Amino acid sequence: MAAPRILLVRHGETEWSRSGRHTGRTDVPLLDEGRRMAERLGARLHRAPWNGLPDVEVRTSPLARARDTCELAGFGDRATEWDALREWDYGAYEGMTSPEIRAQVGGDWQVWRDGVRDGESLADLSRRADDIVARVRSADRDVLVFAHGHLLRALGARWLGEPVGHGARLVLDPVGLSVLGWAYDAPALSRWNDTGHLG
Repeated sequence: MAAPRILLVRHGETEWSRSGRHTGRTDVPLLDEGRRMAERLGARLHRAPWNGLPDVEVRTSPLARARDTCELAGFGDRATEWDALREWDYGAYEGMTSPEIRAQVGGDWQVWRDGVRDGESLADLSRRADDIVARVRSADRDVLVFAHGHLLRALGARWLGEPVGHGARLVLDPVGLSVLGWAYDAPALSRWNDTGHLG
C-alpha cells in the first residue's frame, strides 16, 4: 500500500474569520455563506475523481465550525472528533485582529514569529502538529481532517519538516482543500488551498 496521505479541509467562513479576528477556542458558528461553501465542497468530493473518499478515515475538530463543515460536506456520519485538531489557543489575543494586537504590544507583531501571550506557544503548537503527523503516517489509510486555518498551516509546515513558523507562507482560505502526500518518497504538498469548488 502507498504511504498514507492527509487531506485537509479548513472550516467554512465565520463572522470572525471574515473580519480577521483570531478565532482559537471560541466556538463561533458558520455564517450562512460558510454553510453553502461546505455544501459545495461536499458536492465536489462526492463526484469523480474523489467519489466520496470511501476508504478514508475522517476526523474533525470538536469545535462547531469544523464539525458543521464536516457534516454539511457529507462526512459527519463517518467522522470521529479529535481534540488535537482544535485551533491554536491564542490566549490573550483571542478575538483580536492583527492590527489590534500590534497596537496593544506597541510595535511590529506577527503570530508565526512572535506567538501569543497567555496561550499556546509556537513550540507547543509544533509538538501538537508533530503528533498529528506521526499518527497519520502510522495509519493504514488516508485521513481526511476538518479543522482550522492556523492549525492546518502548522500541519503543512511540519509535514514538510519545516519549522512551524513556515506556516506563515502557507495561505489557507475558508473551505480550502489541501493534500499532504509524497513525491520521490519524501513528504510533499500534493495540493494546497484548492478552492475550485467555490467558483
